[in-house]
Amino acid sequence: MSKQNNQSEFKPYVPASQNPPQFTWVAMIIGAVLAIVFGAANAYLGLIVGMTVSASIPAAVISMAVLRIIMKRTSILENNIVQTITSTGESLAAGVIFTLPALFIWQLEPSLTTIAIIALAGGILGVVLMIPLRRALIVKEHETLPYPEGTACAEVLHAGEEGGKGAKLVMGGLGIGAVFKLLTDAVKAFPSTVEWEIYKFKNAAIGMDTLPAMLGVGYIIGPRIAGIMFAGGVLGWLGIIPLISFIGDVAATPIYPGEVPISEMGFHDIWDNYLRYIGAGAVAFGGIMGLIKTMPTIISSFTGSIKGFSASGDTTDLRTDRDLPMSLIAVLTVIFMGILLFYPTINVGFIGAVLLFIFGFFFVTVSSRIVGVVGSSSNPVSGMTIGALIFISLTLSAIGQTGQAGAATAIIIGSVVCIAAAIAGDTSQDLKTGYIVGATPRWQQIAQLYGVLISSIVIGFILILLDNAYGFGSAELPAPQAVLMSMIVDGIMNGDLPWNLIFIGAAAAATVELFGIGSLPFAVGLYLPIHTTAPIMLGGLIRGIISRRTKNKDELDAKNERGILLASGYIAGEALMGVIVALAVTAGVAFPEETIFGPFVSLIAIGIVAWYLFHKSNKKPAK
Repeated sequence: MSKQNNQSEFKPYVPASQNPPQFTWVAMIIGAVLAIVFGAANAYLGLIVGMTVSASIPAAVISMAVLRIIMKRTSILENNIVQTITSTGESLAAGVIFTLPALFIWQLEPSLTTIAIIALAGGILGVVLMIPLRRALIVKEHETLPYPEGTACAEVLHAGEEGGKGAKLVMGGLGIGAVFKLLTDAVKAFPSTVEWEIYKFKNAAIGMDTLPAMLGVGYIIGPRIAGIMFAGGVLGWLGIIPLISFIGDVAATPIYPGEVPISEMGFHDIWDNYLRYIGAGAVAFGGIMGLIKTMPTIISSFTGSIKGFSASGDTTDLRTDRDLPMSLIAVLTVIFMGILLFYPTINVGFIGAVLLFIFGFFFVTVSSRIVGVVGSSSNPVSGMTIGALIFISLTLSAIGQTGQAGAATAIIIGSVVCIAAAIAGDTSQDLKTGYIVGATPRWQQIAQLYGVLISSIVIGFILILLDNAYGFGSAELPAPQAVLMSMIVDGIMNGDLPWNLIFIGAAAAATVELFGIGSLPFAVGLYLPIHTTAPIMLGGLIRGIISRRTKNKDELDAKNERGILLASGYIAGEALMGVIVALAVTAGVAFPEETIFGPFVSLIAIGIVAWYLFHKSNKKPAK
């Protein structure tokens, strides 16, 4: 079937014959603000729990409230541009935090300019390499590739009259998350973490971060994945840490990689010196296993996507089928490949540039199509990046680029590939939304490039602030993916990893896979402190209880949508205040050391926030 027939058969919400406002100054300003807010939220969230959430629907809801209710502007296409800019910004943040913190972990301290260039290069490549695939994936395969997040966002935009109500939930959650973070981290009204060592079981401990953002994550991912994550934490903190303590008590000397005898360690020390490596091994296995399981889809996605390049030269006068010109795509690709090749603090070299383009092109084409089948949340970007990093590190090592310089080059190349893959998946979802609502692809692609630019400028500032305030790889910011990437590259380049611990983690993840359970959520839970996964479990339980009590599917969908909007607000508000507090710490502001109230008040406070999430989510929708 021809492209023209596909285009004529499908009827978007806004016909091609109409041309309402799209890429306006108002959309640019609102989109930039939301891209920064949700980009910071995803950076903060990903560095704590190793996963990110989509901001498309919350951004669309807030945009509709501002444009429709406050400014009396009614263009659905203008709303679509705002959510396109926002989602591009948060996807770029996700790609950055999975990789670039490795440079901080190695004390290399990249500059704001270096981070911005790496992020911008990955983001631009992710957008422009996907553009030639749009007609093949979005138009010709409209009936076969659902692009779940893109379709859902289009439905939210179409039901624009609900925007005001939904925006109140997002903004209310944002306020709660921000105030809670202010009380715990700045005012020190009560501790943000509570923990108890279990009596008579040395170094067995249970704890909980009393943070609204973690409740929000649990609600969004649901009870099953939250439970699998918590199971990893239970095994680590009630099984492996006490076992290491019990066996290691007899050793009078340190056991590598520890620097003091295990008998002198508490449970936090054992997590830092041993369990983190076990968890990293599990995460590596889970990521690679996810890549293997999706390999048939990856192969079919690549072969299907590559055919799109043959049709990319077609031209059309139809407003809803105009892309950016191929000449601009080629120029942007050459410019940013040249910058990566010659910019002094990056300078990946000729071999590095070749590897970057090969992996970038391959994973952009794969990511663009695979999210149409499994959705962005199941896009195996971390698995792709692990696979790419292993090959890149081995190649660089073989040509003599070893040590810290070789490791840094590998991480930079891997970062660009990771960012490009994440952005390509997001670009595909946004273009699907635009196709359904009747947007002009060219304006969306410009909006995506604009979103990449805005987020690239800001993301380095956020990374440096968070590292200065908390430190990547610490209990406060575990940064699981970035730590794993640093371990993989360091192990290949220098060979000094505790491989026995990593293989133990891989074996644990393999056992979970044999039970037919996806091992990656379990592996992330094994790596993270149980303090982080406990509130995630609570958020998942809240959603599970609501699901059990609600029999009508339409009613349940409406309740879950309300809960997800409120949960997204919790995450964004806490993250925003976290960045502000980090800025204050970096500026030398001294906050109190001791809290005013004890952990019992923390439990009451998080209990109230959890009850509010349940109460607002469980309301019956108005008929």
